[in-house]
Amino acid sequence: MATFKTIEDLGDLRGRRVLVRGDLNVPLRDGRVGDTTRLDRLVPTLSLLADRGAKVVLLSHFGRPKGKPDPAMSLKPVAEALAEVLEDRPVAFAGDCVGPEAEAAIAALPEGGILVLENLRFHPGEEANDPAFAERLAALGDLYVNDAFSAAHRAHASTEALAHLLPAAAGRLMQAELDHLARALDDPARPVCAVVGGAKISSKLDLLGHLVAKVDQLAIGGGMANTFLNARRIRVGRSLCEHDLAKTAREIEREAEARGCEILLPVDVVVARALEDGVPCETVSVHDVPRHMMILDIGPETVDLLKARLDAAHTLVWNGPLGAFETAPFDEGTNAVARHAAALTRRKALLSVAGGGDTVAALAHAGVETRFSYVSTAGGAFLEWLEGKTLPGVAALETE
Repeated sequence: MATFKTIEDLGDLRGRRVLVRGDLNVPLRDGRVGDTTRLDRLVPTLSLLADRGAKVVLLSHFGRPKGKPDPAMSLKPVAEALAEVLEDRPVAFAGDCVGPEAEAAIAALPEGGILVLENLRFHPGEEANDPAFAERLAALGDLYVNDAFSAAHRAHASTEALAHLLPAAAGRLMQAELDHLARALDDPARPVCAVVGGAKISSKLDLLGHLVAKVDQLAIGGGMANTFLNARRIRVGRSLCEHDLAKTAREIEREAEARGCEILLPVDVVVARALEDGVPCETVSVHDVPRHMMILDIGPETVDLLKARLDAAHTLVWNGPLGAFETAPFDEGTNAVARHAAALTRRKALLSVAGGGDTVAALAHAGVETRFSYVSTAGGAFLEWLEGKTLPGVAALETE
């Protein structure tokens, strides 16, 4: 496992300008932050630095402004929301992330003060990982802390180049992400069960290929399970199915068998004529799906099968819902399995790690988003880590 410097390794912080790369890319509704989860998770790092007398300078992107200023993507309302989250700590804001305005705001920052700089992506050098832009950022600070695992899959100036220009360390959130992810797949307690759902296997080919070499059981649900069922020559009616990937699905199954990984597919499913609230539905064997119906959830026998596998497992990695959870009653399969995993986690019988946008929403819908061992707010970075890819923002922090 790679090692990283932490904030404690940076020495005396009093009066030092610490550039913190956070992820303030949060949902805005009518100019107000709709979900403060990412802000909440930055608090431990920001509070620790401020308490040690550092001048805390927070860097982040927001949206996709295409390398030029866009008032609709200003971080000012996010800075205001961060001040509310931090409660007794004032948060200053500068209208640029480099140049005279940023320099003046940092010069005026007291020890223990926190400053949010304007959207990094207002400058094209950020996404281009431009060395000159990274040098301009580095000139604003003495030390660098990366607390944005969710942006670590991007080789941008503030996530990759900057880490090579200043003494660099991982923040508390980055530490937590890396620790839980390492415990889940790099050195896990076995057996390891992975639950992978979602609509299409075409978007998760790398993920499935990597997991069969890492886990003991791989449970596949959602629309992608239909493609595997079809590859086994099981008819799936009008269900979402990538028929052209039947050969790929069979190759994944053969690789899993060679690696000693058990593939778990639904044995019964909930079907309906359409994906609508209140539509009549029924539970059938996967071998009895009517031609005019579509599979929209796993059935109770499949739920019991997955519960039994979780009972025997010591580690769970989850990415993607098992059914169309946004529409009742097709949320019941995901809800039941998620709640069972949460109960096992509470009893310390299971280490449960989950991530990905739809996954977080599905666990929240089931009421268990705070009851897993760790739920990552990183979307693309979490998925790329599961795929076994090197994350530039993480690699830049690794010590020799």
